[in-house]
Amino acid sequence: ANTPNRDGYSLLQPQQTSYNLHGTLASQRLLSTDSQCLVTRTDTKQYQLVHIGTQFLTTASHQWSSFDNTDSLRSTNRRCYSQSSVSCSGNEKDAIDKFESKSDGTLGDGTSNSTSSPPSNRNPSTQQQPADPPTKPSEPSIHNISYLSKSLHPYAHLSRLDKPIGTFLLLHPCLWSTALATTPLGSPPDLALCALFATGSFIMRGAGCTINDMWDSKYDKNVERTRDRPLASGALTYPQAWKFLALQMSAGLGVLLSLPHLEQCFKWGVASLPLVATYPLMKRYTNYPQLVLGLTFNWGAIMGWVAVRGDVDWSVVGPLYASGVAWTLIYDTLYAHQDKSDDKKLGLKSTALTFGEEGTKPILTTLAGVTWGGWMLAGYNCGFGDVLVYPYYYAGCTAAASHLLWQIQSADLNSAENLSYRFRSNNLVGAMVFASCVVGNLMAG
Repeated sequence: ANTPNRDGYSLLQPQQTSYNLHGTLASQRLLSTDSQCLVTRTDTKQYQLVHIGTQFLTTASHQWSSFDNTDSLRSTNRRCYSQSSVSCSGNEKDAIDKFESKSDGTLGDGTSNSTSSPPSNRNPSTQQQPADPPTKPSEPSIHNISYLSKSLHPYAHLSRLDKPIGTFLLLHPCLWSTALATTPLGSPPDLALCALFATGSFIMRGAGCTINDMWDSKYDKNVERTRDRPLASGALTYPQAWKFLALQMSAGLGVLLSLPHLEQCFKWGVASLPLVATYPLMKRYTNYPQLVLGLTFNWGAIMGWVAVRGDVDWSVVGPLYASGVAWTLIYDTLYAHQDKSDDKKLGLKSTALTFGEEGTKPILTTLAGVTWGGWMLAGYNCGFGDVLVYPYYYAGCTAAASHLLWQIQSADLNSAENLSYRFRSNNLVGAMVFASCVVGNLMAG
């Protein structure tokens, strides 16, 4: 039986070694003591001290202000979880998870967690229970994955199925190169080949995200934007991630083996794997991890040309690949400014930190010029000729470069929403260049 004390708490007797909370948790407050007991508030506005393991409460204060450090609290709660031998119902886990997901400094009832208040003994039926304020995900989804089974959601999040922009950014250089390599001039690109590259980009981007999260999970859990990723949050285990990665790589191999000029495509495809595997580690060792990402993400500029022609014409592919690398440096540097505070605390590196607040925009503006110049030179060497005779390709690439300049100049380097929007808008940049490649080839025939 529970024994109430004079402070309004209810102590579970020693023989009770499992969670036995009556009522529905309101998830308004979780407190923790060094005795590894949880204090939780129920919808009856009463408090209980729940025994965990074999240790018992010795002393506790019911003043809320003693536990305002949510980081320490979250850590203590997880320690209690891991060290306890008790069971916990789904509702109770949901309540604790809901509490831990809150990062806005409020309690479940919307009040500030800096306010002290003793337990209330009023009848709950006479009190209105305000709804919990909506919590903003640390890394909002863009694509709705509700059509998938719940059991597949962690895998969908691991491969970023809910955030398809990365697939498009990986695909665009493949499409540029495929369109430029199409012969004879005046021909549209091979749609079946474009579909293969789209499938391969979807698969390999997901595999890259899996590798990234496997290498970085211990860092991700300490970064606001990434702490809810499946491996960082514990929704998936490493053995599960390894099996999923094996499935992804097998599917990617199937696509690679379906490409024309198989011998050359296989050689160049395998050559990209060291970059795919090592990029996530670069933020530990170099100030320019975004450069390595650019080398990885734009490998399709080589693959597209090889798949069409069976070899590499570096006079076209070289400038095209270089323009893609510079483009990636632009969009991923802006994106990295979202994590600069956390990265600095964790000792991680990025071009956002290397360039700094003052240097980012001038350097990225220069890189936009490099990107534009690479696009222009690739088209000229491909046979599009004089800009006045065949203006369509050059005009389209110039419009895409203008969009890059808008991103850079209008970016708020301290606004995650602003930066995330500009990052996603690069799908439009890639599409503009692809359209320019197709139209340029058709008009040059």
